[in-house]
Amino acid sequence: MQKKSSESPATPTSSSERNRSIPRITDVVANIEFRGLWLAEALSIAGDQLAKVALAIMVYDRTDSALWAALVYAMTFLPALAGGLGLAQLADRFPRRTLLVGAALVQAGLVAAMTLPGMPLVLLCALVFLVSLVSAPANAAQNASAREAFDDDAFYLRSQDLRGITMNLMMLLGLAGGGMLVTLIGTRAALAIDAATFVIAAWLLYTHVQWRPGAGGQEHGWFDGARLMASDRKLRVLLGLALLVGLTVVPEGLAAPLADQLGAPDHAVGLLLAADPLGFVIGTFVLSHYVPAHVRLRLIGPLAIASCAVLIAFVTQPSMPFALALLALSGATGAYIITVIATVNTSVPNDVRGSVIGFGNASLRVVQGLGVALGGAVAEGLGSASHTVAAAGALGLVLAVLLAVSWWQLSKTPRHEPAP
Repeated sequence: MQKKSSESPATPTSSSERNRSIPRITDVVANIEFRGLWLAEALSIAGDQLAKVALAIMVYDRTDSALWAALVYAMTFLPALAGGLGLAQLADRFPRRTLLVGAALVQAGLVAAMTLPGMPLVLLCALVFLVSLVSAPANAAQNASAREAFDDDAFYLRSQDLRGITMNLMMLLGLAGGGMLVTLIGTRAALAIDAATFVIAAWLLYTHVQWRPGAGGQEHGWFDGARLMASDRKLRVLLGLALLVGLTVVPEGLAAPLADQLGAPDHAVGLLLAADPLGFVIGTFVLSHYVPAHVRLRLIGPLAIASCAVLIAFVTQPSMPFALALLALSGATGAYIITVIATVNTSVPNDVRGSVIGFGNASLRVVQGLGVALGGAVAEGLGSASHTVAAAGALGLVLAVLLAVSWWQLSKTPRHEPAP
C-alpha cells in the first residue's frame, strides 16, 4: 500500500502538481538495481519468444506431428504451475541475487544443450521442462528483488508499469517477427541466441543487483504464501481481481475460429492475438503517465469491470475492425492488473514475498489455461466463438462487480503500513 505523505492526498489541481505526484520514468530507470532486473528480463523474454517458435518448428519438421509440437509447447507452461506453488519459496530461503544468477546460468546451459544435433525428442522435452521449472523461483526472486530496490511505493509502481510495457512489447515483437527471424537464421541459431540472452542476463543481474541475505528462514513452510493469501481478505480480493484474466483471455484461445466466423482472412488471427497486448501497453502508458498512484487504487474496481464488460459486445458478431477495437479496449482497461500485483507485493512481508508471488503466478497460469480450454469447449457446444466471448464477458462482469464492491469496502478501512 502507499506510504503516508506530508502532502494532501487530494487529487492535484494543476498539471505541475500532478506531474510531481507521478515519478518520472528517467528517475525509475536511474535505479541501478531495477535497471539490471528490467534489462535482464527483457532480454530473456526476447530470447524465449525466439525459442518457442524455434522449438515448434524444429519438432514439427522432425515428426510431422501436431501432437509432438503441442506437447513441447505444453512443457513451457505446465512446470511453472508446480514450480510456482513450491519452488518459488526458494526466493525467500536463499539470497535472491544468487538465485537469479544461478537460475539464468542453468537455463543457458539447458537451452544450449537443445542445439545439439540429433537430440532425442524425449530428452528435448525434458530440457524444455527443466528450463520452465527453473523459471518459477527465478521469476519470484525477480519480482521480490524489484520491490526491495525501491523505498518509495510510487516509484515501485512506476517501475512495474515500465516492466509491463516492455514485456508486452517484447511479446508483440515475437508475434510479429519471431517466425520470420527463425526462418532466416535457423532453429539452432535461434536457440543459441536464447542461451546467450540468459548468459547476458546473468551478468546484468550479478553486476547491478545488490546482494542481500535470504529474506526468510528455514521455519517458513513451502506453502506459507498460499496460506497468507487465503487468510487475508484484502489479498483474496486483490487476487480475485487479478484472476479475472482467466475470462478476458478467452478471445486469445478462440482467435482462429473468431477470424473465420467474422469472415476475416487467415492473417487476421495474428491481429486478434496482438490487439489485447497492444491495448494493454497503451492502457499502462496512460495510467503510468497521467494517473497518480493513490487514484489508481480507486480505479482498480471500475477498470476491472470495464475490461470484462466490453467483451459482451461480441454478442453482436462485430466487424473485424470493431472486434479489434473491443479487444484493444479490454486490454487497455485490463492494465489495472499491474496496480493489483504491485499492491499485493507491497502489502506482504518481505520474508514470504517470494512464496506469495509464486502462488499468484501459478494461480494466473491456471486460470488462463482453464479459461482457454473451457472457452474452446463452450464455443464447440454453442457453435459460435463470438457468443462464447460475450458469455465470458458477462460472467466476468458479474464477478468483477462483486469484487469491485468488496475492494471499495476494504478501501474505506484504515490502510496498513507498507510491508518492509
